[in-house]
Amino acid sequence: MKKAILYFFNILKCVFLCLILVQCGSKKEPEFLLRSSHLVNDQHTWFKAFEYFSEILEERSNGRIILENYSSEQIAKEIEAIRMIQTEVIDMTVTGSILNNWIEVMAFCELPFLLRDSVDMKNLINGPIGKRMEAEMLNTTGLRTLGYFQRGPRHLTANRPIKHPDDLKGLIVRVPNVPSFVTAWSALGAKPTPMAFSEVFTSLQQGTIEAQENPYALIKAAGFSEVQKYLNVTSHVVSWTYPVIGEKQFQKFPEDLKKIFLECAADMQTYEHELFIENEKKVQQELKSKGMTFVTVDKDAFNEKCKDAIYNSLSPEMQEVYHQILADRN
Repeated sequence: MKKAILYFFNILKCVFLCLILVQCGSKKEPEFLLRSSHLVNDQHTWFKAFEYFSEILEERSNGRIILENYSSEQIAKEIEAIRMIQTEVIDMTVTGSILNNWIEVMAFCELPFLLRDSVDMKNLINGPIGKRMEAEMLNTTGLRTLGYFQRGPRHLTANRPIKHPDDLKGLIVRVPNVPSFVTAWSALGAKPTPMAFSEVFTSLQQGTIEAQENPYALIKAAGFSEVQKYLNVTSHVVSWTYPVIGEKQFQKFPEDLKKIFLECAADMQTYEHELFIENEKKVQQELKSKGMTFVTVDKDAFNEKCKDAIYNSLSPEMQEVYHQILADRN
């Protein structure tokens, strides 16, 4: 009898221990599971910043918010990602001038030959036009901005040196699906081809396109040095991009989590900026070490040849904004 009772209590003890182990081993389900789509790969500063954001968000919310990040357009290409946020299939992404497809004024966050440097850029972001961009993003597309990431100047890569617009004649250049980019490169004599970023490397490799333009960091991260020999330092765009969350998703957070979320987002921007500055210092040398030849170009000739086409492509209202930006930067 005693053996039976002892056996029974041993069984209960084992069951109790198993229940404890299962309870300890199972992770508490978050109140909010967020998914973010990225066009860049996992080595880019934007993705690293979002990974940092994910860590501090989980920590400071005590696991109530979990953010999963997907690199290299695994979930969707940029425009598709925006639509998926709007329908609440996913929650976050990084975007900018491509929103010009929805909002006219967004052209100015990446308009060719508009801004000279990061000082001009920050003045625009923090001024009335920048605030208008954020408001229209929220009201028109349902995207809430969480600060901004600096892109760095965009440059043209190709397999021949491009020193003057005349050298561009007939060159098939991949551009993002942004109207002002198509306008500028067409005016310069090239053949701009809108294409998703994830398709660019293969298209260069196969010769479907002959050139592309991006900041140093994206040129390196995407491995374009493997399929492009010349980096033509055009600096034709000084721009930024926005980390965003769907407003519908954000409004589902209780007030305490909204506060934590926004504080973490501010820290993410600071972290990304530090990564960006550090990366800009070394990336040019890394591209040179991979065999890319840097080419000095006649920037004035580029600007002169396409400025009228860019200006004339703007609506009368946006032409007024253009003049205001030029007046504010002087």
